[in-house]
Amino acid sequence: MARKSAPDDLLAPLTLAVGQEELLLDRAVAQVVAAAKAADPDTDVRDLPPGGLQPGSLAELTTPSLFAERKVIVVRAAQDLSADSVKEVKAYIEAPVEEVIMVLVHAGGAKGKGLLDAGRKAGGREVACAKLAKASERLAFVRGEFRTLGRSATPEACQALLDALGSDLRELAAACSQLTSDVEGAIDETVVARYYSGRAEATGFEVADLAVTGRAAEALERLRWALAVGQPPTGITYALASGVRSIGRLATTGRNMRPADLARELGMPPWKVERVRQQMRGWTGDAVATALTAIAQADAAVKGGSDDPAFALERAVVAVARAARAGSRAPSY
Repeated sequence: MARKSAPDDLLAPLTLAVGQEELLLDRAVAQVVAAAKAADPDTDVRDLPPGGLQPGSLAELTTPSLFAERKVIVVRAAQDLSADSVKEVKAYIEAPVEEVIMVLVHAGGAKGKGLLDAGRKAGGREVACAKLAKASERLAFVRGEFRTLGRSATPEACQALLDALGSDLRELAAACSQLTSDVEGAIDETVVARYYSGRAEATGFEVADLAVTGRAAEALERLRWALAVGQPPTGITYALASGVRSIGRLATTGRNMRPADLARELGMPPWKVERVRQQMRGWTGDAVATALTAIAQADAAVKGGSDDPAFALERAVVAVARAARAGSRAPSY
């Protein structure tokens, strides 16, 4: 099996599902199982939990049955296998049994790297299942979910969904499925807000949008509601900082640049560039610095430096709104 399997060969003798994103790992396993069952409905699936592969058990698991049906053997947490089990798996993947498909689910770090390297050397098909740490990656995931489901959603809707639900891919995937199933027309920001009212409307990013335009009373109202429905305080300080920094970044770019060029340079979607352009009217460099200082103090408070995180957030929101209003009375950028 030294010849590398094609990425789309779901029936390859060995699949390596590598990473720590649980949803993607589960999907990689499910795709292989579905393909095997489509080829042979009597496929015998053995999905072993972490620690389920004991030394000496692999030979029994991979022995062909009397009826010669296909087998799928899923080894979870392969990076934690004992030395003896690793030795057995390495020997097996060098000479796999016909009609047996093995899926090694591996975290991808330094632990157990020898087994992962052996699987790659043996030509295993590899599926990347890394955590989507960047907001841009999660946004791409949401767009991809809608495409897979045969629907499209506006950029604003995708961003609103991400703002409402956070970084949990399972929840995001479920929301995409629900919207696709329930909504017949266009999936836009209004639809997302309607389905996730109390979440989509009370996120840290909406608090930030109100604060950076100087609407302190409305921002405080949204802040209290966001905290009441369980929005994490650290997410709110992040949103405030992101909003103010976006204003500062846009203000230092060329005034005559086209929105598309600005979007590429700043790493923002064009619609967000337009939104920040509207928000930045009246802001000054001093106002940005003042607002960021207040947000940094609030961030320290919500991370353990204060007995009253809610009050610290309220103070930061008021400071940002005042900075926006103060900027309108001074020479602007």
